[in-house]
Amino acid sequence: MNRSKTILFSLLIVFSLLGTGVGAQEYVLKLAHLNAQQPFEIPSAAIAAVFKSSVEANSNGRIEVQIFDSGVLGKERETMIQVQNNIVQSYIASTGGMSTFYPLIDVTNLPFAFSSYAVGYKVYDGDFGKDMAEDIRRKTRFKVLGFGESGGFFAFTNSKRPIRTPADMRGLKIRTMTVPLHQDIVRSLGGTPTAIAWAEVYTSLQTGVVDGQMNPISIINMAKFYEVQKYITLTNHLYAPYVWVMSDTFYQRLPDDLKAVIDNAAQEALLAGRGLSRLIDSTEKGLPVLQRRMDVYTPTAAQMREFRNLTIPSAKAFIEKQLGREGAMWVDKFLAAIEEAERD
Repeated sequence: MNRSKTILFSLLIVFSLLGTGVGAQEYVLKLAHLNAQQPFEIPSAAIAAVFKSSVEANSNGRIEVQIFDSGVLGKERETMIQVQNNIVQSYIASTGGMSTFYPLIDVTNLPFAFSSYAVGYKVYDGDFGKDMAEDIRRKTRFKVLGFGESGGFFAFTNSKRPIRTPADMRGLKIRTMTVPLHQDIVRSLGGTPTAIAWAEVYTSLQTGVVDGQMNPISIINMAKFYEVQKYITLTNHLYAPYVWVMSDTFYQRLPDDLKAVIDNAAQEALLAGRGLSRLIDSTEKGLPVLQRRMDVYTPTAAQMREFRNLTIPSAKAFIEKQLGREGAMWVDKFLAAIEEAERD
């Protein structure tokens, strides 16, 4: 076991051991996410595991966290409505799930926005992330605990042919989330975007309903898409975070000391999710596996310029058309935050 994995393993074990509080339970916090509860394999599961252990330990047992994984409480929109109504207290949402409640989240899906993970973390943890979290709270009744790791930079996969330039995308049916900007990106490259629920993606790829999809390396691996896809192109074109939400009603009813417990545990959990994702990417659960099972291609600098030149102007125009003046304002704030993070 390498040093990074040892540290992560120790962190999760310590939190698990601390999670046996001795105080009287006052609150039950139901936390849901769409993936299997495998905290050494999946970032959302690591987030949930560390959050549960930290909250239960540091609240001295006053808050019990119950994890509902694998979408057992319903599809994403259904579960998020339950959070709004405080039936479920927290949910780790995709940007696709959030977009149906808060369309402005599309701003974070601008293609080729980030040069590195460090820049992305700084933007989402900084003033931009805080301002957007407050806007979400005011408009949706979701308290945003943070912008979490969903698996990293996106790549394209398909079963038809290598994608080396945008011309190779023409005519390919590409599965996307229900994120309008994701669909515009695929369309601007000549592909045909097709929104399909996560639970149906593998079968849709297997049966040819769609030719390909786009996701981070860790998600492609976790879902075993290499079984039904032959080609992968490392475009790194998106970094779409999880939007981790909580019922604002539940949060506001907590005493101040327990609000602090929630806030601190959320930050610890977000770090665990990011650390696990970077670890997966660089080990036998990441790209090395796909290199043995798929045809992996990294575009040249000139080819990447082709991708950018087609997608970035189209995406900016799409946001301004769909979201109006407010969308344009958030685009400017997003790009300014990225520029500042790049300088730092």
